[in-house]
Amino acid sequence: MAQLIVRNVDDEVKARLQRRARRHGRSTEEEVRDILRNAVKDDGRPGPALGSRLAARFARIGLTSEIEELRGAPARPAIFGS
Repeated sequence: MAQLIVRNVDDEVKARLQRRARRHGRSTEEEVRDILRNAVKDDGRPGPALGSRLAARFARIGLTSEIEELRGAPARPAIFGS
């Protein structure tokens, strides 16, 4: 396995990592490995499309009707008021 040395870590960051490791019942070194592993686990994989993310967000507040697909459609100006 590879080794990684990180220099000049702020004392407060180190202390917080140590507290976090104690809460999770592991060493600081293992805690840092877990943080790094989680930070890159989705690296390179595309996330959900914007429309899917918007639909999921607004579904939480009650918007459940279908939203018109606009992919490839020409831009239209917004009309405010009548």
